[in-house]
Formats: sequence, C-alpha cells, structure tokens
Amino acid sequence: MKWFYRLGFLLLLFILIFIFLKLQAVWMPLIKVFMALFIPFFIAGFITYLLHPVIERLHLSGMHRGVAVLIIYFFFFGGLGLAIYKTLPALIHQLRDLTENAPKYSDQYREWIGTMQSKTSRWPAGVQERLEEGIDTLELALDELLTRVITVLLGFLNFILVIAIIPFISFYMLKDFNLLKKTAWYLTPRQWRERGIRFLRDVDKSLGSYIRGQLTVCLIIGILASLFFWMAGMRYSLILGTIVGITNVIPYFGPLIGAIPAVIIAATISVKMIVISLIIIFSLQFLEGNILSPLIVGKSLHMHPLIIMLALLAGGEIAGILGLILAVPVLAVVKVAFIHGRDHLIQFNQERAKLR
Repeated sequence: MKWFYRLGFLLLLFILIFIFLKLQAVWMPLIKVFMALFIPFFIAGFITYLLHPVIERLHLSGMHRGVAVLIIYFFFFGGLGLAIYKTLPALIHQLRDLTENAPKYSDQYREWIGTMQSKTSRWPAGVQERLEEGIDTLELALDELLTRVITVLLGFLNFILVIAIIPFISFYMLKDFNLLKKTAWYLTPRQWRERGIRFLRDVDKSLGSYIRGQLTVCLIIGILASLFFWMAGMRYSLILGTIVGITNVIPYFGPLIGAIPAVIIAATISVKMIVISLIIIFSLQFLEGNILSPLIVGKSLHMHPLIIMLALLAGGEIAGILGLILAVPVLAVVKVAFIHGRDHLIQFNQERAKLR
C-alpha cells in the first residue's frame, strides 16, 4: 500500500505539472510583470550588499550611520553617474556606427569566405565539403554573435529608465539595513534562525570578497582595454573594452569570449590590427592573472580549478553567457549549503544515537 500511495502521488504531481505548463499563456504575463518589478529591487539589493561593509566600518569607527550612507552613496552613485555622463554619448555614437556598418562588415566577411572557397576548390571532394560546412557554420556564428552583441547593448540602453529608480531603492535599503535585518529575523521560523544566520555568514565569507574583488578587477580591465584599444586606433574601442570587462567576470573562459569581438572588428582593418588586439588581450590577461586577481581577489573561494571549470561548462550549457557569469557564485553557495547540510545530518544522527 505504501508504494501504491507513492506512485499515486507521483502520478498526481506529473498531472499538475502538465496542467501548469499548458496554462503557460495565463501565468507567463504575470511572471514578466513580476520580473519587471523584481529586477530593480534585486540590483539595488546587490549594490546594498556591496556597499554595506564599507558603511558598517565607518559606522563602527564612530560616524553616524546616516552620514556614512550619504558619503558612500555620494561617491558610488556620483562616480557612476559621472562615468555614464562622460561615456554614454560616445557609447551611443559607436553603437549607432556599428549598427550602420554591420551590413558592410558582413559583406566583407562573405567576400573573404568566397575567396577561401575558390582557392580550395581543387581540394579533394570530401575535404572541400567539410571545409565548406565549417565556413558556413563560422559565417552563421559570426553573424549571430554580432547581432547578439548589438541587441544586448541596445537593450541595456533601453533599460536605463528602469535603472534610474535603483539609486533611491538602494539608499533606503542602506539607511534601514538594520530594520530589514530585524524584519527578516522575525519572519523566519524560530527553529531556523540560528542555522540561517550561520549559513548566511559562511556564504558572505566565501562569496562576498570574491564578488567585490572580481567586480573591481573587471572594472580595471575594462577601462584599460578601452584605453589600449583607443591608443591602438581600433574602432569601437569603448564597446570592445566594455565587452572585455564584462566577460572577464567569467573565470578562465572570459578573456577568450571577450577577445572574439575585438578580433572580428580588427580583421576588417588589417592583419596588423589583429596582432595588436591579440597582444592587448593577452597582456591584460597576464596582468589580471598574475597581479590584479591575486592582489584584489585572492583565493577566497578555496575551490579546485577543475571544479570551477566543471561548473562553468554546466552553467554555459544551461543558460549560455548568463550561466557562465553565475556559475561560480552559485557553486560557492552550493558548497556552503552542502557543508551545512552535512554538519546538520551528522548532528542529527548523533542526537538520534544518544536517544537510543
């Protein structure tokens, strides 16, 4: 009878999941509205998480919390606003120019591909077919990559109106941080409170310094990449530097992903520019791997590189670029959750053995 009930429960669960998926047209608009409302609060919460340790340190040194919030708030959002004010017009101009010249670049790549096909026409039939298939695949991949980059960047610009409310949300989160902690404390069931605090402390210890350090490194790498591309005479230096900085958050694979758009643009200029862009990318990678990351990030995760690579492959397979970016933070949280779950299970077994 026990197995019969279990099979019945599984069957009912599958039926409910099937009905839920069939009603996607009903709940999907609600999900989209919820996400549109949730994203500003999520970003503001993330900024609060980044800035709170600095504010807490100033507060513990004797400064009033409100004054500390205003100072850090002014420097962070003031610097961010100044950077956007200075770079946004140039970024929009480069995006518009890139969008207008995209068909010309595409035609140029097709011309190169046609030249390659004509030069290899005398090769054996099997080799020629494989080569043509590879060229067609590469052409589609390049077109898709360029289109995706332009779409993402233009979509980010369209999202700026929503982002404008984030500083106000973040200010009140920083100002009333202790009140939010008390609210979360009283909303949490009593038996979970102590374990929840220990879990969040361990997650912050493992993940907090990594995230803050990694974002600092990405900002430095993005600024240096834009500067070096501009000094080398590369077109769209600001866009390429932004891509290099954003993709640098992905361990190991990020520099390779960030180098692809730079090499594609450099190929439309000259072979010399391709070599220069590769030198810039590899120099920045050497700087990041040997100086910036050890100095700023350190070894806060305490995980083997093979485990990180496995998480990156899984994240890329599940959610693409977003999965690659979130793979390491999710892995860090899973690691802490696994350790706490193991300790809780050991403690539960010991208490059970004492009762026997």
